[in-house]
Amino acid sequence: MRLAVKTETTVVTWIYPSHALYFHIGETEKKCFIEEIPDETMVIGKYRTQLWDKQTSSFLPSTPGLGMHVEIKDPDTKIILSRQYGSDGRFTFTSHTPGEHQICLHSNSTKMALFAGGKLRVHLDIQVGEHTNNYPEIAAKDKLTELQLRVRQLLDQVEQIQKEQNYQRYREERFRMTSESTNQRVLWWSIAQTLILIVTGIWQMKHLKSFFEAKKLV
Repeated sequence: MRLAVKTETTVVTWIYPSHALYFHIGETEKKCFIEEIPDETMVIGKYRTQLWDKQTSSFLPSTPGLGMHVEIKDPDTKIILSRQYGSDGRFTFTSHTPGEHQICLHSNSTKMALFAGGKLRVHLDIQVGEHTNNYPEIAAKDKLTELQLRVRQLLDQVEQIQKEQNYQRYREERFRMTSESTNQRVLWWSIAQTLILIVTGIWQMKHLKSFFEAKKLV
């Protein structure tokens, strides 16, 4: 995971396809998580908040007035979700562009009294792709047998693997284009340096010749 903390700015973290974690957040802090997602992939995020209680020296469930604001941006930094939630929440979105999606959370509270001790703990669970499917619910709804449900799971996994492979090819193509562009720039810079050295050498030779002729040494 990649993590960086800044007040009122961004925290960047790599998240695996299904990963639960918790973190502490301050009154003015915003924490953002980067998820590399293939196109047309569903993502579900669930969170709950806890406030630090000095009397019990432990984290307790947050008050109803405390909530979180969730903002999600696609790889082109276009906002695809921006919404206020309560102390516990669930958000869902589907990617339409492959690449790094930014999931940001910050408290919607402006009352410092709610942050007694300056600690707010946020439990976050993010699921990607086939991990978002509730297979027991699907089996009950479609009346699937255990074998049929297993086949459904395998088909979903194969579909997700294909999306991941397509995304890896997309990344490889972008990396190749970047490498070729860099190599071309290095080549032209080397040529420019060589030309500058040649021109400088010719100028120095002419300058020295003029100097010697002026001194009548040649």
